[in-house]
Amino acid sequence: MMPKQTTDVDRLVGLRITALRKARGLSQTALGTAVGVTFQQVQKYEKGQNRVGAGRLREIARLLDVPVSAFFEEKDEGAAPKEDVFGFLSAHGAIELLRAYALIENDQMRRDVLAIVRTVAKLGQPQADVAEAEAAE
Repeated sequence: MMPKQTTDVDRLVGLRITALRKARGLSQTALGTAVGVTFQQVQKYEKGQNRVGAGRLREIARLLDVPVSAFFEEKDEGAAPKEDVFGFLSAHGAIELLRAYALIENDQMRRDVLAIVRTVAKLGQPQADVAEAEAAE
């Protein structure tokens, strides 16, 4: 009998657990304690190395205040990977940036911060990508 292998779905569920956990400001230890596993086990779930059982996934969803379907919903087939919200949230620093942005109460300051981020993003792109991005705006 072959050992069970993790799949792309297990990795997708893991990425979404990570993004939602970070969005809630929870550590791996806090999530693990709340669902009765070690932080090492949470790490394995998040990396897609171990499968998350149905009961445990339901408990994780409850703690993160999302429906279980949030871990499985398909993105728009025509969307590029970075257009998927979980693709965005998995980028290093994305959740921290969103948290900080949400704390800005002044609308003009939010627009200014967004303009700065867009400018910096354009500086990091090849010129052909910049022209394409500007045409899409």
